[in-house]
Amino acid sequence: MSDSVARAAGSPTAGTIGVLIVDDQALVRAGFRMILEIEPDITVVGEAADGAEALELAARLRPDIVLMDVRMPAMDGIEATRRLLADRTTRSRVIMLTTFDTDQYVFDALRAGASGFLIKDARPELLVAGIRAAHSGESLLAPSVTRRMIESFLQRPRTTDAGPARHETLTAREQETLRLLARGLTNSEIASTLFVSETTVKTHVGHVLMKLGLRDRVQAVIYAYEAGLVTRLG
Repeated sequence: MSDSVARAAGSPTAGTIGVLIVDDQALVRAGFRMILEIEPDITVVGEAADGAEALELAARLRPDIVLMDVRMPAMDGIEATRRLLADRTTRSRVIMLTTFDTDQYVFDALRAGASGFLIKDARPELLVAGIRAAHSGESLLAPSVTRRMIESFLQRPRTTDAGPARHETLTAREQETLRLLARGLTNSEIASTLFVSETTVKTHVGHVLMKLGLRDRVQAVIYAYEAGLVTRLG
């Protein structure tokens, strides 16, 4: 077994975001814990050193957010994410911990249901902001990163088993919002493009996610590509 034995700290206090830290390096876990424990609205509920331990703890503790390393022994973060989020009743959101320029598996992790990723050497305030964003259902990917992800999609063969065109249940304005969202535009940019308020955009985005059965904006990007709604950038 790795150097951590599925350490659990208990359930988060009321009104706080419960976080499970999953990384095979003890020093990395300790560093994240130190950063997060000083935040009044975040509680570290446990630590795990591989994907199997993560699944065990996640089932028991039901964390709001799982910080999941991509590369780990026994079971990597992608497989752990796939298994965790296969349970549609889970309320946990997964944030992958990675180095974007070297990890080739981020794409697969996002398809498995991860809500986004954070680079391991990100500034502490970005880590905290990312956790809060994922918890509230906002996009965890900057527009430039979203565009880079779309470029990766466009270079891959498109799947042919995307299923029925669920987006046909959307209104015309909701479909337009989905296309703009998938191109990497922020709520503010979408609002400017559609000549509506940001509040209206948030409402449209919420309807899109609900009607399509998607977890968040990242999954909306993936859906838009696979449904053929995004064929180019810009």
